[in-house]
Amino acid sequence: MNFELLIQLIVNGLIVGLLYGVVGMCFVLVYKSTQIVNFAQGEFLLVGAWVCWAVLIYLELPFVVGFLLTMAFMAIFGVLLQMIVLRPMIGEPIISVIMITIGLSIFFQALMKWIFGVSAQSYPQVFTTNSIQIFGLNIEAAYLMSTVIALIIMVAFYLFFKHSKYGLAMRATAFDQQIAQSLGISVKQVFAMSWGIAATVSATAGIVIGMVNGVSNSLSLIGIKVFPAVILGGLDSIIGAIVGGLIIGVLENVAEFFDSQYLHVGNMYDIAPFYVLLVILWFKPYGLFGTKDIERI
Repeated sequence: MNFELLIQLIVNGLIVGLLYGVVGMCFVLVYKSTQIVNFAQGEFLLVGAWVCWAVLIYLELPFVVGFLLTMAFMAIFGVLLQMIVLRPMIGEPIISVIMITIGLSIFFQALMKWIFGVSAQSYPQVFTTNSIQIFGLNIEAAYLMSTVIALIIMVAFYLFFKHSKYGLAMRATAFDQQIAQSLGISVKQVFAMSWGIAATVSATAGIVIGMVNGVSNSLSLIGIKVFPAVILGGLDSIIGAIVGGLIIGVLENVAEFFDSQYLHVGNMYDIAPFYVLLVILWFKPYGLFGTKDIERI
């Protein structure tokens, strides 16, 4: 067995899993505050990656400036999307709102193809070296940056929800919207804020993955991979999203290793997480950290 390759893939899986966890936190954030499963989450990665690429290529700005401009754009984009498209759907059947998010997913994929084409594009050189040797392992410089950013985002989430006024308002809204509104909390403002945060943080993951693999419409598939990670951890658990992301990130890389070395089935990288998701949900229907919803008749 090639243990060196296996360790390399596990480390890569942990790093990518952190990105899955960050996007998963946004998934949970939107679900907890608005009770909406956002099937357009992957398109936030796609739009953010393309916007950052366009800013760097056409405006020729430094990466840090382009990155910050993209974050500001995505925050406004997420808030406006909620206000214009989703706010009028408040009070409508939940299936109607879910169909809206699926429609948004298809629309933004088509829009990005129309604007930027279907060919993958590479980011301009950001780091002086593409990879760094750490304990004999080759780690992409962009992945190292993403690890630092992901940890910062996780700490920021914790501090925001634990100590800020708006974080407490979002927690109250997630617990019970009617009670939160009776306490003077603007539920509409909380909804808009949750979508703005989700768009901004997800775009960060899209930019990092785009720096490594190039920007193309395949980035939106990350949203599909994050979905089993969120279900695995528990649809209403922030911690569960992080743990689920790490599990899926490692699992898909380990599955690829055993498939390339022994099984030779093909495509195990993509399908293994869904098999494990099914097995775990047989025994833990609410995920590893999800809250059990018990209804008495």
